[in-house]
Amino acid sequence: MKSLKIKAVLTGSMLVVVSQCAMAAPDWTKVPKRDVHVFHAGVTPIEWVSKKSSHSGTAGMKKGESCAGCHEEKGTLNLNFKRLADKELEPVGAPSTMIYPVSFQSAHDDASLYIRLSFKAPTGGANKADKDNEVKATVMFPDASVPNAAQEGCWATCHQDARTMPGADDKKTKYAAAGSYELMQWRSAKGAKAADGSVSSARKMDGGALGAKAEGSKAGDVYTVTFTRKYPGAGKTIPFGLAIHADHASGRFHHVSLGYALEMAANGEVKFIKQ
Repeated sequence: MKSLKIKAVLTGSMLVVVSQCAMAAPDWTKVPKRDVHVFHAGVTPIEWVSKKSSHSGTAGMKKGESCAGCHEEKGTLNLNFKRLADKELEPVGAPSTMIYPVSFQSAHDDASLYIRLSFKAPTGGANKADKDNEVKATVMFPDASVPNAAQEGCWATCHQDARTMPGADDKKTKYAAAGSYELMQWRSAKGAKAADGSVSSARKMDGGALGAKAEGSKAGDVYTVTFTRKYPGAGKTIPFGLAIHADHASGRFHHVSLGYALEMAANGEVKFIKQ
């Protein structure tokens, strides 16, 4: 297997990783990093996001502006965290950490796309329903049939009638009203297998088409998770979103990213794009 040579270009909101030849696995010390902030979104499902009386950004969304385009600013997110932590939007109780950075890296060879996440998982959450897993890390990829996927990221799977939402059916999972998502998830429990699943009319944690693999480790207070999935192909642009469940959280009690995208250029580039 040939070795990898990487060069990086950081221009505005675009991080470019250039793969100049095939590789067996990335040398992550040579792959540029880009912080992606994840935050506790509380009770703000797609119905809330799309309602003008709740979310003033609906006007921008109708014009085609993305969530990241509006809210990512000066290396962080300009959200109203006081409101997100209030009982109006978090009736169960807000976590002690509302937002934190996840270091994101990506590279590819002719067969696989690699994604590496590094983060300090916070404690102080109100929900600790997952007794087996201290941490779960998930990456989701919407297909072209999901309306406004490039704008909204994973929000199209988050609905007010899904489990852990106030008054919702405890057995109803995430779902997409149109289109579908592919997902891959790493779980910290000893011996846990990587999930390779999907979200369409319901969420399924197996039977996915990504060929996903994941491995993770913890050094001190830092988790590092590396995902491997099928290479989407040169010229493809794939929207994605991240979710981190920390401190044994389950359901909606995760920290999530806004929507971003990875572009697979014909010359072997992987470009991180703020839509």
